[in-house]
Amino acid sequence: MLERQDLLTLEEYAEKRSSIRQETIQVKKLREVHLGDHIRMIFENKQTVQYQIQEMLRIEKIFESSEIQDELDVYNALVPDGSNLKATMMIEYSDVAERIVALTKLIGVEKSIYFQVGDHEKAFPICNEDLERETDVKTSAVHFMRFEFTQEMINDFISGATVKVGSTHPNYDYEMILDKESQKVLSVDFNS
Repeated sequence: MLERQDLLTLEEYAEKRSSIRQETIQVKKLREVHLGDHIRMIFENKQTVQYQIQEMLRIEKIFESSEIQDELDVYNALVPDGSNLKATMMIEYSDVAERIVALTKLIGVEKSIYFQVGDHEKAFPICNEDLERETDVKTSAVHFMRFEFTQEMINDFISGATVKVGSTHPNYDYEMILDKESQKVLSVDFNS
C-alpha cells in the first residue's frame, strides 16, 4: 500500500519525471500479458501505481493533503496485497469501426479471463470494483481485475508450475501458457 511519504512533491517529480517514466515503461513491459491479438493485461504493482498517482498529481496540479489522500485511496486498490494479482485489461483494436463491433460482441469478456496454476481450479477475476464498465449493448475497452489465489496455488505459481491464462468467452476463446519470465516477474507480487 502506498502512503503519502512514498510520493514525491510536484517539484521533485518534475526533476525526476523523465527517468521515472523510462523506468516505469520498462517495468510495465515485463508485466504485460497479451491474450491473443486483442486483449492486453498490465499487471500493476506498487511502482506502476505510484507512477500513475504521480502523473495524476502533476496533470491536475494536486498539492492539498486531502486531495493527495483521495488519489492514494483510489489507486491503492490496484496494488496487489500478497494473495492476488491485479491487472488493467485493455481490449484493443486499431480500427475504430472494428473496435465498436467487437465491444458489442465481448460483453462479459472480463469475467471470462482466468489463471490456472498447475492442476488447480481456474481462478477467475473479480472485476471493476470501482464502477460498472459495461451496458446492455457493449463492454468497456478498459477493465480492472483482481485474481485471488489460494496459498497452494501461490506456492505452485512461485515454484514454477505451468500457469495457463485464458478466456472462456464464446467470442474470445483463447488459452496460452504464461512464459516463465512473466511468471517469475508476477511471482514477486505474492510477497507483497
